[in-house]
Amino acid sequence: MEKVEDIVIVGAGIAGLTTSLGLQKLGIRSLVLESSHSLRITGFAFITWTNAWRALDAIGLGDSLRQQHKQFYSGDHEVRCVNRKLLLEALANELPSGTIRFSSKVVSTEESGFYKLVHLADGTIIKTKALLGSDGVNSVVAKWLGFKAPAFTGRAAVRGWINFKSNHGFEPKIFQFMGIGFRSGFLPNDDTGVYWFLTSHEEKEIEDDPAKMKQFVLSKLANAPDEMKAIVENTELDYIMLSPLRYRHPWDLIWGNISKGNVCVIGDAFHPMTPDIAQGACSALEDGIVLARCLARALLTKEQSGESKEKVDM
Repeated sequence: MEKVEDIVIVGAGIAGLTTSLGLQKLGIRSLVLESSHSLRITGFAFITWTNAWRALDAIGLGDSLRQQHKQFYSGDHEVRCVNRKLLLEALANELPSGTIRFSSKVVSTEESGFYKLVHLADGTIIKTKALLGSDGVNSVVAKWLGFKAPAFTGRAAVRGWINFKSNHGFEPKIFQFMGIGFRSGFLPNDDTGVYWFLTSHEEKEIEDDPAKMKQFVLSKLANAPDEMKAIVENTELDYIMLSPLRYRHPWDLIWGNISKGNVCVIGDAFHPMTPDIAQGACSALEDGIVLARCLARALLTKEQSGESKEKVDM
């Protein structure tokens, strides 16, 4: 079965939903295809810097999210630790019903004249005038554009999140601890939620089992403050995850095809990065805003000049 859509966004992550909402604010509808049966909230939380808050302000979500997350002591910068679930839900709730199509795994894409054909695992074929890939590090769209698979850094991150029954009492700042071959820390989201992490060069020694991950982290925190060890010890196993860290080499970004005709990639599908500078999610938000503005400008300019939208080239 074949359907026709003006704009298809692959992936309902931060970049994809931000782009869709940005387009919606500018009067342009899009369809977001998500392989999972619901919003993907893995990762639990992330740091948002000033650039991220400017992007959130642009789509009207900044103030509501500020009220739910404490601002850190960070001089002139606006820094908070944002709950990923809250952000994704805020983005999704602002979109019209039917914008996100869950359980829609993209398996391949192909050209059909100007159009692109998006093949789904259930046999559906969607014909689209613009295809935007925000489908993460294993992006099908990035592969179609000719990007190589992201490189492994030889490091891995264990992440966790805990919700205290009462006020945890931590100040709104980043607590970090260093050791030989690892870096760890924790950050409060609000009065009760705390996000923690540990990145290690011993990637091959970390088993993808929450109980064993917890023990691995605690073994590294022998000299850390008791409060850090208590946070990890009290974290439920369902709220612990492992992420091998991957990135794209700068030369792959410079020489790669970021876009081709009416296809492009954004977010982790374009520039996966390590968490060292805490800009992955921030950049994804910026990607979505900039792309929505550029695409809307191109589409509206063509419409106003009387030209067919089918001839728009991103």
